[in-house]
Amino acid sequence: MRIVSLDVRDIRFPTSLSLDGSDAMHRSPDYSCAYVVLRTDSPDGLEGSGLTFTNGRGTEVVVAAVRALEHLVVGRTLEEITGEMATFWRSLASEDQLRWLGPEKGVIHLATGVIVNAVWDLWAKSERKPLFRLLAGLEPEQLVAAIDFRYIEDALSRDEALDMLLSMRAGREERLAEILASGYPAYTTSAGWLGYGDEKIARLVSEAAEAGFTHVKMKVGADTESDARRAALIREVLGTEGVLMMDANQAWGVDEAIAAMAVLGKYDPWWIEEPTSPDDVLGHARIRREIAPIRVATGEHVQNRVIFKQLFQAEAIDVCQLDACRVGGVNEALAIILLAAKFGIPICPHAGGVGLCEYVQHLAMFDYIAVSGSLEDRVVEWVDHLHEHFRHPAVVRDGRYLAPQAAGYSVEMLPASLDRYEFPTGAAWSERSPTTAPVGASG
Repeated sequence: MRIVSLDVRDIRFPTSLSLDGSDAMHRSPDYSCAYVVLRTDSPDGLEGSGLTFTNGRGTEVVVAAVRALEHLVVGRTLEEITGEMATFWRSLASEDQLRWLGPEKGVIHLATGVIVNAVWDLWAKSERKPLFRLLAGLEPEQLVAAIDFRYIEDALSRDEALDMLLSMRAGREERLAEILASGYPAYTTSAGWLGYGDEKIARLVSEAAEAGFTHVKMKVGADTESDARRAALIREVLGTEGVLMMDANQAWGVDEAIAAMAVLGKYDPWWIEEPTSPDDVLGHARIRREIAPIRVATGEHVQNRVIFKQLFQAEAIDVCQLDACRVGGVNEALAIILLAAKFGIPICPHAGGVGLCEYVQHLAMFDYIAVSGSLEDRVVEWVDHLHEHFRHPAVVRDGRYLAPQAAGYSVEMLPASLDRYEFPTGAAWSERSPTTAPVGASG
């Protein structure tokens, strides 16, 4: 099966109109994505889909970066690529000239991730399996062969990774059966966006509890007084048994984070997410030491396995919030999942956005089945919007992700949605006047 073309589109949703997704650093986001389709010469028209989440303006830059990498995948057979997965990954992540724009970070890495994820989607579809079942069914040697260990071998060697995977083969079928029967624990952020009023927040938290969620996350970082007011409100609705998490979205410096959590700690948060810059490993470590026992969670904007390695080595975080799009696709996600397991850090993937819930359910389920073997202190983020645009959307019921049934990586979008929300020509954008367009609408 040969990949004969790559299509990439700029898809944007005007979520700034309702302030869905608003936080201390992103006041009026338009949730968006660069969306890729790999077309093949397969007689049944098999295609691989991938996307990388963006926030409105700048999506066109990611689209251009994808096109700059197109020549590395078009013309190759799926069998060639899957037979040398780590080599293929490095050819994208370390492309001779484009590497100067990274390396392994920023727009080029987002473009790497979307292409890599589209290849994995194609592979899973060719095997007629959901991605998590494809991954869990691969031999440990195949999984290790998909990982580029450059820069992380001082923390995790190939042999260590292989031994870890081999040791978890026992009980794998039982854990798979459990996931198929019961799903994976979820938490919701849909109730706690920063732009929502108090009345709306209270109503949404109450509805989340009724829907089976025991864990709710709120956004903080605007000002401590209003954060405390909303935290008190949510805690009152949740009760003492409910679990409250907080997310500052990098709004604070290190000293600010410590001071803010001294105030907000009275509301018993389980974790504070992104308390400062995701690049500040030592800053995270100091915050973690000084606000304990409140946990520190980070990962949404951690750019690669190398930074994650340092966060683990420095004992800087308690929770790894791997993002399926921020890093270089499934290959690098495998490296991070194994690193986290070695250091005893639970994986609680970042989701929300466009397609992230669809993506990360697979990574979390694979982690449980084949790597960590544990659900302790593990929950996957759920945001209840934009799922209607996917052919096989993620489903959460009674506070748990149901195991995906359809083959692939779950991010294939509906043609009507692609046409309507393509920027700037889709009807959702071309029909808007300058006075009604949301803040993030301009390209």
